[in-house]
Amino acid sequence: MPDVLLYEKEAWGSGFLRLAGIDEAGRGPLAGPVVAAALIFDPKHIQTELVSTFGRLTDSKAMSEPLREEYFSILTESKFTTIGIGIVNAEEIDQINILKATHKAMAIAASQISPQFALVDGLPVKGLPCESRSIVKGDALSISISAASIIAKVTRDRILIELDTQHPEYGFASHKGYGTKRHLEALKKHGAIPAHRKTFRPVAELDQLDLGL
Repeated sequence: MPDVLLYEKEAWGSGFLRLAGIDEAGRGPLAGPVVAAALIFDPKHIQTELVSTFGRLTDSKAMSEPLREEYFSILTESKFTTIGIGIVNAEEIDQINILKATHKAMAIAASQISPQFALVDGLPVKGLPCESRSIVKGDALSISISAASIIAKVTRDRILIELDTQHPEYGFASHKGYGTKRHLEALKKHGAIPAHRKTFRPVAELDQLDLGL
């Protein structure tokens, strides 16, 4: 078992007590926003409660939906966490590209909670309001990033579930905007809506067909 507080302890030892974990959800889907979350744990609390409260916390994609919802409630209701959320919608993703949109969402999330330092999942991120360290597969290696991944994913899932109530013909509640067979069939039948990313294939290809290109 890796020490999921290893990177946190290194940062705390350097004096960065306001240490944020940052992660995103929704880079790959054909519809919906990209959502990022930044989360700061109280250092003493997380070390005390690591096993009893947060022992099952890991990469949100590796967790069941009920467990993600359980941890979302624990994290958002705790007085020992500080959370920021950044959301960039589909229209802006098309305007600036998904990488820049992801980095913008992360910067928005971090700016809401003013960390001294951040641990970020994946590759280096430009534009954050503090120094940072990027960790490949960090959502499984750092408890702070794992927690941020839960907040980002559940927040985004809820947005897509709400979108499903407005456009039930696409099935957003089940696939969350990803390019499943059902989603692609609905796109061909009903066309794209504003929540679709027009620069993403096959949405872009669908628009070209509509224009006779």
